[in-house]
Amino acid sequence: MPEPRTIGTKAIQTKKVAFDYALNSGSADHHIGLITLSTDYLSEAEFSRVAPLGEIAIHATRVRAVNPVTAENLRTMGPLLTEAASLLPDELDAIAYCCTSGTVAIGDETVSEQIHVAKPEVPVTTPIGGAVLAMHRLGMSRVTLVTPYVDPINQAMRNFLEANGVQVLNIASFCLESDLDMVRLPPEAIRQAAIEALHDDAEGLFISCTAIRALEVVESIERDLGKPALSAMQTLIWNTLRGAGYEKGIEGYGRLFHLPI
Repeated sequence: MPEPRTIGTKAIQTKKVAFDYALNSGSADHHIGLITLSTDYLSEAEFSRVAPLGEIAIHATRVRAVNPVTAENLRTMGPLLTEAASLLPDELDAIAYCCTSGTVAIGDETVSEQIHVAKPEVPVTTPIGGAVLAMHRLGMSRVTLVTPYVDPINQAMRNFLEANGVQVLNIASFCLESDLDMVRLPPEAIRQAAIEALHDDAEGLFISCTAIRALEVVESIERDLGKPALSAMQTLIWNTLRGAGYEKGIEGYGRLFHLPI
């Protein structure tokens, strides 16, 4: 075995960089924090898919989630949101909580309050909050609701939408109990379910849940139906970009991304 050698025994003095420079915004112009579920396989990838490279930087943390997806289990995330938010960088333009059913179970205002304990100055967005705003902006007061959830969660979702001025005409669901199964739904199955479910009197449809891969087919659904089609991830990303001050249109994910700010 060779004898160990000592390298660089002579002292080297650090020389400070001499040329003039100014600090900029870092890796991107806008910085977004994500609070994703411990069971989430999708949110970071979906945000990165839509967010323009070099203009939007995504910084994610996690909150513990429990299966099956019931109101009781969803509410366990509420008290954990402050700690999750505290692990995000300080200088952010917006924070997104990436759970639609969790927001309904915990309460949209409560989600924001818990996150603001750790990040009081940062705008907070949620999927269902973004969905309601998008529906109003697109003139959708009567909708078809498509979900992966069991019925108690579907009814809570319906109640939330109707309390915010959006009538739910009908509900179509895959009736899954675990979000680990929801992420495995094929996008084409989601597309077909949405097309078949649209009520004749609906002004558009909303596909709930950030755990399902609806984002990649939402524009195709919209094109086939000739009416607005929204998904939870789409509305979350749209509203988060708005909150972060990003004002450009984005191609490939529905008419929502071309609405004027």
